[in-house]
Amino acid sequence: MGISKNIYSLVLSDDVIRKVDQLAYEMHTSRSNCINQILAEHLSCVTPEMRMQRIFSGLEDLVQEQFRMLGQTSANIFALQSRLDYKYKPTILYSVEIYPEQNYTGKLKIKLRTQNQTLIAALDEFFRFWIALESCYFSEHPVEYRITPGRLERFVSCAGLHTDKTGILLSEYIRRFDQYLKAWFAGESPERLERQFAEESAQIKQFI
Repeated sequence: MGISKNIYSLVLSDDVIRKVDQLAYEMHTSRSNCINQILAEHLSCVTPEMRMQRIFSGLEDLVQEQFRMLGQTSANIFALQSRLDYKYKPTILYSVEIYPEQNYTGKLKIKLRTQNQTLIAALDEFFRFWIALESCYFSEHPVEYRITPGRLERFVSCAGLHTDKTGILLSEYIRRFDQYLKAWFAGESPERLERQFAEESAQIKQFI
């Protein structure tokens, strides 16, 4: 279900517009959306964009000790980094994209920053392992994935979830994924990781 919006004409002074444009630039958003946010806050209205900001704020608060925060790279994208304990310590980039206008559907994107083909192949093997685990233990909740070399996209839905709970679930899922990924590259056996996944599946399942 889309967000209802209409076109309205406003007469504003040039000084106000300059301030609005500056703020819109800092917020990575448009002039119209910036004005909408300002009015909503002043009138105590919670807009979909404000809810999204709260989700990102909650996510940052819960994972900042384990990851390097990159913050919002655009209005609807929040990014963070982690390093693998592997040779030259390559960087894993996690980014969360949320689309309020599409009923809070979105994507979790995981990308390895390297040109090392051996490392990329090992990461892709872990991606397939993780997808197999989720497909096996959460078969009643099918999820759409997309794998390209060194990159995984997982489609998510935050519809119907309380804002605070959404941030908690996103942070917990990313934290666990990162832990399993690092254990994989540390040489932990797939069998051991699957047993651990089975034991923790009730907690991970909340995100599905």
